[in-house]
Amino acid sequence: MIKFLKQIHRLWFLFWILFFFLLFYPVYFLTSRSPKYYGILNFFRKANSFFPGFFSGVFFSYHFEEKLEAKQTYIYCANHSSNLDIMVLCILAKGKYHFMGKDELLNNPVLSIFFRTIDISVKRESKISAFRAFKKAGENLEKGMSLIIFPEGKIDDHYPPKLGEFKNGPFRLAIDKNIPLVPVSIANIWQISWDDGAKYGSKPGICDIYIHKPINTEGLTADDSDLLKEQVYKLIDRKLI
Repeated sequence: MIKFLKQIHRLWFLFWILFFFLLFYPVYFLTSRSPKYYGILNFFRKANSFFPGFFSGVFFSYHFEEKLEAKQTYIYCANHSSNLDIMVLCILAKGKYHFMGKDELLNNPVLSIFFRTIDISVKRESKISAFRAFKKAGENLEKGMSLIIFPEGKIDDHYPPKLGEFKNGPFRLAIDKNIPLVPVSIANIWQISWDDGAKYGSKPGICDIYIHKPINTEGLTADDSDLLKEQVYKLIDRKLI
């Protein structure tokens, strides 16, 4: 009975996501045509992330070690155990921001419009694709667009989830572009909805998100990228435990 109710809740949650996506689609279509409107696009992405959770009883509780500067460009690095992580980061990030994610999202009925315009897709098994993706991300960072990335690269098949190994790309990029890096620990969201929710469904609840103090990359070199990666891994993992 509980499993059945969780599947009903998942469908209810998906209904609201699609409802607001279709409601906002004309705005998405128009604002995705030009980078100068990306701030407006992201405002509606925030709304599209908040309201489905509100109507489904899923709430995000943000805990900040230090207040983030509204006009600062950041690279947000978060652990990844649920599709809801995208909603968490949409609400958290400020102004013009964009995601980097797997190229399969180009075929996602909701996310494809973003990954064909504002966001960046990457083939995980292709070094050429990864090079082009991080080059584009670097150009966007120079234009003041914050980057949101999940350094694990995917949601692991293990349940309950464990923090996977981090890729090197975001840490090298943060150093190369001298951009502050914000570690984000999304602690218990997998208990609300793991992965896409298809296997275990979803349920109402409060998701705790810990935003660590931004790490200044000024003065670091490429040789420091592994140490930076390890530092971020430990910060994120500590809150998950």
